[in-house]
Amino acid sequence: MPLVRNPILPGFNADPSVLRVGNDGKTSQCSAWVVHGAMRVMYYIATSTFEWYPGVQIHHSTDLANWELLCRPLNRKSQLDMRGDPDSCGVWAPCLTHDGDKFWLVYTDVKRKDGSFKDTPNYIVTADRIEGPWSDPVYINSSGFDPSLFHDDDGTKWFVNMLQDHRRRPRFFAGIRLQQYDAEAKKLVGPCKTIFPGTDLALVEGPHLYKRNGWYYLLTAEGGTAYEHACTLARSRDIWGPYELHPQKYILTSKDAPLASLQRAGHGDIVDTPEGKTYLVHLTGRPTTQARRCVLGRETAIQEAYWDKDDWLYVKNGPVPSLHVELPAQRDDSSYWSEQRYLFDSSDGIHKDFQWLRTPEPERIFSTKNGLHLVGREAIGSWFEQALVARRQTHFSYDAETVVSFSPDDERTYAGLTAYYCRFNFFYLTVTADSDGQRELLILSSEASWPDGNLKLPLADPVPLPQEGKVRLALSIRGKELQFRYALEGQADLTDIGPVYDASILSDECGGHQAHGSFTGAFVGMAASDINGTEKVASFDYFLYTPVKHSTDRYDM
Repeated sequence: MPLVRNPILPGFNADPSVLRVGNDGKTSQCSAWVVHGAMRVMYYIATSTFEWYPGVQIHHSTDLANWELLCRPLNRKSQLDMRGDPDSCGVWAPCLTHDGDKFWLVYTDVKRKDGSFKDTPNYIVTADRIEGPWSDPVYINSSGFDPSLFHDDDGTKWFVNMLQDHRRRPRFFAGIRLQQYDAEAKKLVGPCKTIFPGTDLALVEGPHLYKRNGWYYLLTAEGGTAYEHACTLARSRDIWGPYELHPQKYILTSKDAPLASLQRAGHGDIVDTPEGKTYLVHLTGRPTTQARRCVLGRETAIQEAYWDKDDWLYVKNGPVPSLHVELPAQRDDSSYWSEQRYLFDSSDGIHKDFQWLRTPEPERIFSTKNGLHLVGREAIGSWFEQALVARRQTHFSYDAETVVSFSPDDERTYAGLTAYYCRFNFFYLTVTADSDGQRELLILSSEASWPDGNLKLPLADPVPLPQEGKVRLALSIRGKELQFRYALEGQADLTDIGPVYDASILSDECGGHQAHGSFTGAFVGMAASDINGTEKVASFDYFLYTPVKHSTDRYDM
């Protein structure tokens, strides 16, 4: 079989939940599964989106090697409203399953993660078709996060989540909790029990249950989501336990292999192919600097696995994850390396590559007829309503460019191009004005974790602009180096503006609370703010994202 290089979902695609439908007796109304009257195999991966809207990314594939973004199910106010959710809160660790009748999606909308408590309401939505429409959510519980739903072969449904205990200091992870879910009553019923306390690695989370040869298998994540991360496997003849640990304890981890290409490996899920192959999908990070910073965030990788004679699952060449893995098909990377030009020429909505922050009311922050029109709202650091529309950084080096039309009133109205991780970590080239209304170019940046992530104004003197005319804004990232550029209307060549920045701060390791508390990845896009409250509109003609192969990119060359 062809060798495919990890990750299979580059850029911020964390906490993968994998599902196969087709060639196993299951049926669905999804037209994508039927080809010339015959059922074909379809794989799906659901990943976390945190504070980015709409919630949950679902990619699909027919061969495990080539994946395409299909949909984001949580796309209306009745399902998800994250206004007020802090950075790296929102939608955590979705679990996507199918019970032979319909799709089930379980997720957490984290409302708080800092300090002594976490607020973690868990929900279930369902759909007949993967593309939707998805139902309004059913509230389940708030006892912990990373919920998962298991459909037993007798029709019983079981709900598991990590259990939190605020009395346990400094780590409040109290094990994996199990309870039956009544699909008719739409609630948990019967006794609940902590079935697995975790190992000495601690921080047990991300549970998934499976059944094979009379064994119940419990796959969990441990060690936190930084460089001690791991996948732990246990099993029992009874779903209530007791659960015995795998002979290796951790079936996947790079915690003891600091030179491995794939770091931070953990939080996995298992899928079988119709041919009998078994694979483990998992999150991973690819550090690019001596400081071990993963600008592309936590990505999704895949490993070949196998069931041994002892009925235990092992990762091939594991437990350290492999950079190259044999998959049923060769990956076509042509689209990955292609220039992406977004023209915003449709009134039907924005291209699926883009997301925005928190709000379920996108009509209040943008429209897409004859350009992208951003309505200036709150500041770029707001947790409530900011007009910021961006796509994931999926390459270590790239160029981005846009053209903006904007007539700012003063220094409190500004719009432009941003490379963004969170409110503490961003670079923002803006068209703004001084207190007299004279247009100018100004760079805003914040380059440190909380509480040191204060706003900086790197330009000693803002660049004056004509009062009328469009401005072309651009940035180039080559490894860890970021350079802004600009050109006035009618000018062909771009001019450098500002210093060369350290773009590696757009990473979990530098994000608001570093790798154990920051969970997303770098984005690039357009933003507009009007903190006067007058809803000043900025119009963008297009957005251009051009991948670049560069000598600093140890993974892509």
